[in-house]
Amino acid sequence: MTRSIIHMDLDSFYVSVERLLDSSLNGKPVIIGGTSDRGVVASCSYEARQFGIHSAMPSRQARALCPQAIFIKGNMGMYSKFSTQVTEIIEKESPLFEKASIDEHYIDITGMDKYVKSSLLWTKELRQTIMKETGLPISFGLSENKTVSKIATGEGKPAGEKYVEHGTEKKFLAPLSIKKIPGIGGKTYPIFQKMGIEKIETIQSMTLLMMQKVLGENGLLIWRKANGIDNNPIEPYSEQKSMSTESTYEKDTTDVVMLRKELIGMANKLAFELRKKKKVSGCVALKLKYSDFQTHTFQTSIPYTASDQVLTQKILELFQKNYSHGAFIRLIGIKFNNLVSGFNQINLFEDTVEQINLYSAMDKIRIRYGTDLIMPACGEMRSEKLAKDQRREMEKENEKQKRQNSGF
Repeated sequence: MTRSIIHMDLDSFYVSVERLLDSSLNGKPVIIGGTSDRGVVASCSYEARQFGIHSAMPSRQARALCPQAIFIKGNMGMYSKFSTQVTEIIEKESPLFEKASIDEHYIDITGMDKYVKSSLLWTKELRQTIMKETGLPISFGLSENKTVSKIATGEGKPAGEKYVEHGTEKKFLAPLSIKKIPGIGGKTYPIFQKMGIEKIETIQSMTLLMMQKVLGENGLLIWRKANGIDNNPIEPYSEQKSMSTESTYEKDTTDVVMLRKELIGMANKLAFELRKKKKVSGCVALKLKYSDFQTHTFQTSIPYTASDQVLTQKILELFQKNYSHGAFIRLIGIKFNNLVSGFNQINLFEDTVEQINLYSAMDKIRIRYGTDLIMPACGEMRSEKLAKDQRREMEKENEKQKRQNSGF
């Protein structure tokens, strides 16, 4: 059976929400993101894009390109609220869907032609329902797989639609720029440029062996996408609302220095997991279980972030404020709540270029060598702590051996 996969993407989502709240922004170049010169563009309106502005561009450069642009810091709580409204509509109307990010969804309507007059007509009606009930502009692409549908959505934007019939995928993709293929970015595109490859049709004409020789396994993936081949299924939607970690001690402790270092390590590892999953947190919680087994939980709301520095600071503040000094601790833990998906920035709307580059470099090291290898200077590295523990055990064993050898 031929599949029918929809990709739906809200147009300039952050900007569209701001315009719903303030109609005076309509038709004007609007930039959402860091408002200082060291900030970064998170999103921008189509009017701003005409000046060459794009997401991840330094705010200083964006301001130079378009001095009349209106800069807005952004309100993640509000964006998340509107995103949830769209998801609830899709969930109500669709048999199977996947939420890919805060502003895009995939829907599998394979076989629905048995129950409706037309899959395309059904998709058009769903789009109209979303726009009517939320006031947000949205585009869609409809084809037999996720890759082609996502590219089709991009071709239909803004506020449009694109249907790619079964069997016409290669023809549709052929004249498009290779930049349209998901997965071809800043590292891969220059390789194709050196080879003189600009259009998807050129990749379509290449042998699979040649693509693998140039890009390895990634070359195989790109070749399949360029030829309109994608068998990836829709992953049923299940939003992760929180993530947590905790540690129970063999012996109850009052060592505040050690507890603080433990919290720092926990916060850094969870923040890394947030960034890996492209999520940010809007609430942090601290869990303390004392020697008498009484458990206390404390939490505080924060601006949405995945920053080690911000999350660690808030956790330590909760600990400083709520720990009963001198009381023995049996268990300590932290939890990040109110998670929202679909973000590449660390400290949303407040990132600087330097911060983004720093966290990107740190995360690459963690992915390659493990999460225990690198921690900020404010805390003891987990690997160093483990090494110290091992040395202590070795010293104890050596002392024990010496006593045995000396006859004691």
